Amino acid sequence: MKRSSGVLMHVSSLFGNYSVGSFGESAKYFIDFLSDSGFSYWQVLPFCMPDEYNSPYKSYCSFGANPWFIDLPTLYECGLITLDEVEAAKQSSPYIAEYERYSERMTLLFAAASRVQDRSEIFAFLEEHEEYYRAAKFLALRDENGGRPWQEWSVSEPSHERLFAYGFIQYEFFRQWKVIKDYANSRGIGIIGDIPIYVAENSADVYYNRELFMLDDDGYPRSVAGVPPDYFCEDGQLWGNPLYDYKKMRSDGFSWWKKRIGYMLELFDGVRIDHFRGFESFYSIPYGAASAKCGKWVKAPGRDIINAIKSVAGDKLIIAEDLGDITPQVEALRRYSGFPGMRVFQFGFLGDSNSVHVPHNYAENSVAYSGTHDNNTLLGYVWEMTPENRREVFDYVGERSDDFALGVENIIKTSLRSNASLAILPIQDVFGYGRDTR
Repeated sequence: MKRSSGVLMHVSSLFGNYSVGSFGESAKYFIDFLSDSGFSYWQVLPFCMPDEYNSPYKSYCSFGANPWFIDLPTLYECGLITLDEVEAAKQSSPYIAEYERYSERMTLLFAAASRVQDRSEIFAFLEEHEEYYRAAKFLALRDENGGRPWQEWSVSEPSHERLFAYGFIQYEFFRQWKVIKDYANSRGIGIIGDIPIYVAENSADVYYNRELFMLDDDGYPRSVAGVPPDYFCEDGQLWGNPLYDYKKMRSDGFSWWKKRIGYMLELFDGVRIDHFRGFESFYSIPYGAASAKCGKWVKAPGRDIINAIKSVAGDKLIIAEDLGDITPQVEALRRYSGFPGMRVFQFGFLGDSNSVHVPHNYAENSVAYSGTHDNNTLLGYVWEMTPENRREVFDYVGERSDDFALGVENIIKTSLRSNASLAILPIQDVFGYGRDTR
């Protein structure tokens, strides 16, 4: 891995006039900023359609497109929406995300789809990409079944127009993204994507691949994913995702995982796999449990699934999110994979001087993060420390004063100077922003 640096910022954080960041001119502006600043990577969060809480980590379809990211001015230039419609979609400020306007946005995208004259290219696209077609069909069926979970559906075939509308959204999303990615690559910027290890129960992934998950006869999970109690959460985390039936997956050579990795590496130049430790062993919680305390660790396929992933990934960058309760067995699996692990500065000063997250312990085959999307910003982190802990951190990074801004600057310099081959900075830390920008 070539020594380099990058910035972590999701597309939804781009400024713009239309509710949430998009694949428009602001994306190119940001790419220019990265290139001109000497960065080599732009890391994003998952591109899949978010759930009702606007989280992409529990998506309705892991192969699907986030409708928010489709650029409206581009649709206007294509003649699919009117100038009045573009103007009506604007918001009062380019710096807020108006997620509450989701239904309004979908109505506009559906209107654009209805105006497509030659549909042959879109049909060809969906025919070539089965998973995109399935995502479109699942979302159309979900609408026509009143938004209920798929286990309660009575309608089994969507209307032609609604199916085409979601197909159009898939097509336009990926068409616009290709323009942005090609532009990034032309400016020397690689894009790093993000793979949540699990998928949502109410998703196209489970609906069309029920045999690959631990479900009962009615389609409900027998047990669900999460993590046990730890330093950060005394009850653990009850994620609620259905667990994979790895015995079934192994029988066909983990073809679903190969397809998923292949899809991601078509979209991106590299990917981060969230919760890598789940490939060595996974935490299983009984379905319906009130908390994660009653779960247990179960052995996962380990090297077999890593071999399947590597057979598709080749020499592309794969980052293993090896944070949390990491055992020697998990670390051995990560070393076997050859994937760089993650080192997070904010985890380095919790009382263990031997922690892998203290910068002088960073391995060359690792990615140094000042923080992740799950952390406070660096300024917020420094602000909320005890004076004693803050002085320990400032002494470590060579900052003699008590100036918070200088302390943050030197934390960043320390991360960039570490032995890690790649350093990633959340955009908030690049600008020195506080906790209110998490």
